[in-house]
Formats: sequence, structure tokens, C-alpha cells
Amino acid sequence: MKKALAQNPNLLRTLMGLSITLILLLSYAVYGATVSPSYYLYTTDAEETDHVIDEPTRIYQESSNTTTWAWDVPANGSNLTWVYLVASDLSDNSKVRLINAAGLYSHRLLGIESDQAFSCAEQCQKNSTHEVNSNGESVRINALTSYDPARRNNGTVYGDNIADATVKARELIEYNHVPSTIRIEIIEVGERLTSPDITLITVNEEFDTIAVFSVDAGTEFLWALAAVIGCFSMVLIPSFTVYFAAKAKEKKDRVKLEKSEQQVVESLEKS
Repeated sequence: MKKALAQNPNLLRTLMGLSITLILLLSYAVYGATVSPSYYLYTTDAEETDHVIDEPTRIYQESSNTTTWAWDVPANGSNLTWVYLVASDLSDNSKVRLINAAGLYSHRLLGIESDQAFSCAEQCQKNSTHEVNSNGESVRINALTSYDPARRNNGTVYGDNIADATVKARELIEYNHVPSTIRIEIIEVGERLTSPDITLITVNEEFDTIAVFSVDAGTEFLWALAAVIGCFSMVLIPSFTVYFAAKAKEKKDRVKLEKSEQQVVESLEKS
């Protein structure tokens, strides 16, 4: 590197010019890759329904000494996404069942935000009946009609134009969950006369808006420029270090040479 710089004093200028050119080209490439008019973001309008719970059907089975409480709650199956069940005032060794003939996806970790490793697509089970045991504490069962995130909480589609993207977004969202009736059963040990407390909430999500995906051009360009400059700095800094070290050594050698020449001249003058 030292020899190359010594033989070609314009090498540093060439490297800097080439680096700046590559930085600008790669920055534009990174920015261009983040902007595509073919991608569209759609939003959904979620409507929560807190169902009014009627008096349950009570069945006491003397043979097993258990009391079964049952509720049949009609739900809106149009674009039904979430089902939330909370049962409280339970006795020891009771069982809570969430039943839907069309089937629901559920897991004990579903809806728990603290567990980042959980994936419903991999761990949720689709069953017509989900059962949880209780030792007197409240029970919560969260369930989905589908683990596909495109059906809820907004999403992204690819389309040739906004009309095409709108059709695709609606196709992803529109769904009719049939039959939609939710049955809740609670089985308690012993002959019980007071029913547990039940809360059932369902969520229906409709198509709301759609817009082309875009980013702030200035911000994205600056981020891309900073990233590329950082990459090239790792390559250029060692080269510049060698160059300046060579220049410093050259200057030091020149000073020594001039000093030696001066001493020779002074010696000749004295003689």
C-alpha cells in the first residue's frame, strides 16, 4: 500500500472519489428498495361485543355429584376474529369449557404479551371444545377463528393498483364463521345453587381503509447513507491510516536528509 501510494500520489484522490460515488449509488439503491408503489397497507375496524349473559341452564347429576352450568350465546359470525371468555366465582376442582361447533384456535399463552416466543400458528390447537381446570381462581380462555394475522389487526397486500389491492385485502378479511353460537359449560363438584360469573366478548373486524406503502424519503436516505458510510469507513480508515503514516515517515526522512545535507555543507565550509 505504501509503495502504491508513493508511485501514484493521486491514488488517495481516486479512492475517495470512487468511495463517494459508491456511497451515493448504494444509498439510492437501499432507499429505492424500501419504496414500492405495488405494496399497500390496509386497516381494519374492530368492533367488540360484550354479550349480555342470560340465566344458565342448570343440570345436577346425582350419580357423579356434579352441577353443570350451560350458556348458549349467539355471536355474529361475520368476520369473527377473537373470542374472550372469563369465568369467576368458581369452586375448587371445577372445569370451564368453551365450545363452538366450527372450531376455535386456542392456547394457554394466547393473548399473553409477555411471552414473545409464543406463535399461535405453531402452538395453537383447533378444537370444538377447549377446557381449563380451576381450583377456585378465575379462568380466562382466549380463542381465535384463524391464526392468520392478515384477517385481523391490519396488514399488507401486493397489487398492480389500489383497486386490485382493495379486492385482495377484502378477500383476506371477509370470513363467515358458521355456526357462530358459543356454548359455555362449567362443571362444579357438588350440588351448587349459585352460578359462576361469566363474561364473553367477541371481536368482529371489517375492512376500513387502504393506502399505498410509503416512507419519508429524507429520513430513509439519511439512514441508508449512514449505513453505507459506516461500511466503507471500515475499509477506508485502514487505507487512510497507512497513507498518513507513510506521509509522516516521508516527512521525517526528508527532515533527516536535509539536516544531514546541512551538516555536510557546514563541514565543507570549515575545511
